Amino acid sequence: MGFFDFVSTAGKSLLGVGNDAEAIKKEIEESFEELPIDGLVVEVNEETVMLAGVAKNFATREKAILIAGNVEGIAQVNADQLVSMEMISTSEDTPAQEKPEEIFYSIVKGDTLWEIATKFYDDGSKYPHIVEANLEVIKDADLIYPGQTIRIPEVLA
Repeated sequence: MGFFDFVSTAGKSLLGVGNDAEAIKKEIEESFEELPIDGLVVEVNEETVMLAGVAKNFATREKAILIAGNVEGIAQVNADQLVSMEMISTSEDTPAQEKPEEIFYSIVKGDTLWEIATKFYDDGSKYPHIVEANLEVIKDADLIYPGQTIRIPEVLA
């Protein structure tokens, strides 16, 4: 469950200008007010990015994966070594939390956030939940593009 596929011809153009790993790491770091990933390590090998470190929670882990994968030229993100605090916090009194199912969706031509929310939630008016969960990759709810990969959050009630 550590490899995530992306459309390599879509995304933000960051590669080929210098150190690709540093460019992606900087993009992840600047996407959060405070870096919620301790010991963030980014390595780029052709079209694959490897992420490592300890994220403060599942959502932060998923957002870092999306930021790295939504870079033009990246086809795959290996997050085997990127863990969240929930994944590693275990004790006899507090068992490790079960990791929620990650649902990623690649936008296709003609998609709207309303239609995507209808597909996943049976209610298009819940599209703001998708926007909120993807602020690092959706800067404007009216500007999504084919090939962009987004996270579909679990919506309660």
